[in-house]
Amino acid sequence: MIPSPGTPAQPRGTDVRAAPTWKDAPCPVLVLDASGAVVDANPLALRVLARAHGAARVDVPSWLAAAHRGQVDGGDPSHEGPSAAGEVGDRYFEAHPSPVAGGGTAWWLVDATGRRQAEAALRSAREQAETRAMVSSTLLASLNVPRCAEVAAQLAAEHLADAALLVLPPVGRRYAVTHALRGEQAVHSSLPIDPGEVPGLAEALQGFPPVPARWIDPHVLPGWVLPAGFTGPVGSVIVAPLPGHGVSAGALILLRSSAECAFTPDEEAFARLFAARAGAALSAARLYSEQSGITATLMRELLPPTLGRLHGVDYAGHYRAASDHERIGGDFYDVHPGGDASQETFVVLGDVAGKGLDAAVLTGKIRNTLHALLPLASGHEQVLTLLNGALLTSHHTRFATLVLACVRHEEDGRVRLRLTSAGHMPPLIVRADGRVEEADTQGSLVGALPSVTVRTAEEVLAPGETCLLYTDGITEARGGPLGDELFGEDRLRQALRECGGMPGEAIVERVQMLAAQWLGGGSHDDMATLAISAPRVTA
Repeated sequence: MIPSPGTPAQPRGTDVRAAPTWKDAPCPVLVLDASGAVVDANPLALRVLARAHGAARVDVPSWLAAAHRGQVDGGDPSHEGPSAAGEVGDRYFEAHPSPVAGGGTAWWLVDATGRRQAEAALRSAREQAETRAMVSSTLLASLNVPRCAEVAAQLAAEHLADAALLVLPPVGRRYAVTHALRGEQAVHSSLPIDPGEVPGLAEALQGFPPVPARWIDPHVLPGWVLPAGFTGPVGSVIVAPLPGHGVSAGALILLRSSAECAFTPDEEAFARLFAARAGAALSAARLYSEQSGITATLMRELLPPTLGRLHGVDYAGHYRAASDHERIGGDFYDVHPGGDASQETFVVLGDVAGKGLDAAVLTGKIRNTLHALLPLASGHEQVLTLLNGALLTSHHTRFATLVLACVRHEEDGRVRLRLTSAGHMPPLIVRADGRVEEADTQGSLVGALPSVTVRTAEEVLAPGETCLLYTDGITEARGGPLGDELFGEDRLRQALRECGGMPGEAIVERVQMLAAQWLGGGSHDDMATLAISAPRVTA
């Protein structure tokens, strides 16, 4: 039976040189006396520790000599585990002491090279896993393409190389390039580079598999690859593609100076994994950026216009979507000025059935159709008939209510209005003395019936008077003391009676404020208000 390491081959106090199996121990055994001199060694110890010229004498490694002195000076040889460990040539040994008669110590040297390499590989794998998790969370924390490129380059320089260079797909003939040096901030630039100057870069930008690092001669790299402050010649290079969602997201170049070790195959494989995560993050950021740009463009067309004084008439409006986190919905208003002050201004306020994005899509269609019908704006019934036909032939199943107004400013300061309601609440006129009147107009909604019937009303606003157009989100706001009562038209008219002589902007703000207070924190429909006011005449 072979004794286990750390266990004496014979009972303590027995001279191991007398043990018949000692010479055949499966590991090197070295016997040292109290002074640290070699007393004996088995053949394995001679083979491992003998001098290079083959002499029978052996050299005691410094780490083992130090451990032996510690044992002699009062160490406890009976403790569990090795008392020392160190390298002998290219191998790694753990030393287990065992006392012998006469005060000497037998050192059993157990080869732990394989286990040490396995532990190192496990630590490396754990570190890489932690780095990958950190890289993924850090990269995905930003949906801004330049910021994502900056983070990717800095992480690559910090964890993979001395310097990193991230190249995005070209825009025209220029490439967005991000340089990063370990410990420094990343630097963005736009360069008219030739990818063919870097081996494997043109292929990486097209999404082809990476060129092995050993095939790249670092001495042929052009100057634009090296970031400012990079010291020493380049010793090793990795060029890895950044795979995106169906198309390449760019390429990553990693640089190590000649003073550092070249990239190992494991490091090269890890660099590819890093590049895959960076490519996914950049692709997501680019997709988000493109969608945000499209959304912003469409949003500009759907948002209500900014209003003010136009051709001597004051306009003020306010819109609140049903969901506070949204900016558009089913209510809308527009003011289309005539060619000059002598022409009528065409005003429309509408309410599409439903709310949210689906209603906003139909809102956009109605607004665009009305814009196309501006040459016919003076004929309200004709405009509504054409709009009704357009909605009936579309794939939308929603309908809408509208109020149309043609506005003209007279030389005496008064404002003439022609008002037409299509299934909508009639506009309210706020006189200077506080009286509130309802415009005598009514009609059928659009987008539901084969034909449209309407009645147009004409009104005149004296200086200081206002015509208020509003949607049912105001009157049907549900809240109050009990939380389930409608705001209603009576409360709206009472609020307007208190606004006699006020500017239209103040009236709109007051109506929206009262409706919001009535709602409290409850849900609500889209709410839109539009005021048309005849300015007071100043002396």
